[in-house]
Amino acid sequence: MSTSFGRRPVYILSQIICFGSSIWRAKATTYSSFMGACILNGIGAGPAESIQPAVIADIFFLHDRGFWNTLYWVFYMGSLMVGPIISGSMSLHAGWRSFWWFNTGLIAASTLMVIFMFPETKWHRLHPDEVSNQGLERETKIAEADVVERKHPTEATEEADPGDALSKAPTHATMPALSQQPTSERDPHLGKGRPSKKQWGLWTPSPNPLKTILLDLWIPWKLFAFPIVEFAAFVVSWSCSSFLTLNLTQSLAFAEPPYNFDSQTIGFFNFAILIGALIGLATAGPLSDWISARATRRNGGIREPEMRLPAMIPYVLIMMLGNFVAAFGYEHKWPWQVIVVIGYTCAGLQVAALPAMVTTYAVDSYKPVAGSLMVAITVNKNVWGYGFSEFIINWVLEDGFVPPIMTNMSLITLWCLFGVVFYYFGKTFRRWSKNSSVHKM
Repeated sequence: MSTSFGRRPVYILSQIICFGSSIWRAKATTYSSFMGACILNGIGAGPAESIQPAVIADIFFLHDRGFWNTLYWVFYMGSLMVGPIISGSMSLHAGWRSFWWFNTGLIAASTLMVIFMFPETKWHRLHPDEVSNQGLERETKIAEADVVERKHPTEATEEADPGDALSKAPTHATMPALSQQPTSERDPHLGKGRPSKKQWGLWTPSPNPLKTILLDLWIPWKLFAFPIVEFAAFVVSWSCSSFLTLNLTQSLAFAEPPYNFDSQTIGFFNFAILIGALIGLATAGPLSDWISARATRRNGGIREPEMRLPAMIPYVLIMMLGNFVAAFGYEHKWPWQVIVVIGYTCAGLQVAALPAMVTTYAVDSYKPVAGSLMVAITVNKNVWGYGFSEFIINWVLEDGFVPPIMTNMSLITLWCLFGVVFYYFGKTFRRWSKNSSVHKM
């Protein structure tokens, strides 16, 4: 729908659905009613979860996307970190319904921000085929004008020649070297624009909305056949599962002896995960962009999407450290300070960095379908997350904390190690899909 009618109306509709589901949860009196509200919320929250990388691709250049995708993941996962902090304290002192009324107020404020602060970002960039067709049309018009000029030279001089702009365009001989000319001089409008009135409309329909909707329903499933999308989907899925593991097991570990912490204290432990995510924000995006820019210079100014993959290495090591500390700390009752400060901080760091890097890599490879790509990744993430959450509690009760957490860590490491394969052969994988229709969306 965001491709057919624009990002803005989908965001507004998403917020309205979430607003209604939050009121429903606050007023629910049975488990079935509460779960119905959760299902409705899932429908409403899905677009907000998948559209943002497409918005980033709409408005930011290639060399900046690493930072902005990291910022998105920090805020996205950060909300999941802050939620338990607030809900634990409010449930203890004011009752669990008060948290959902508070959540309703936040969604209302967010809805107003989307309406009055988020202009439409979707716009159609000409594809090479369209540029070629326009070039042929322009050459035809120039040829026709040349014929007219020969027959009626006076009339031709009075009429505007379609080729004037082309003939007056700067050439390599007349245009100064780019390295010697500031960007602001080459493009005086850069950084001075503002959204038009059209961008504040309720929707921006595409020429063929029904066809676009049908394509958007099909493209995410088609993308699962692309190795780069599969790689990104599995790294994101299991990196987020590592964070989910801590959310699901922290009460099981810290509410029991020798800790005996209440829900408020356990909720406050999530501050460590949030701090880790903020460290990831400060380091992952800039590091990814810096490594990519450095490799671009060494490659004669030609940037390849795979150039940002080496930035994953330190965060994979951090992920492994955090999982080791959490698993063995839980199992052997280490001091809570060690588990929280090291284990939880590392968890926040990796969940801000690894998903952002691989999604940026995938978007750089298939930018025209950034929205559908994120739908595919989100579906994969939620399926694995749901499956893992269904079994981990019983698994912990039967075998302890080490087997499930170490299994999850091993799977994250496995998917991330495929980054080596994609660093060397990613261009080959992209070459396989070079003639795919996804590049012409």
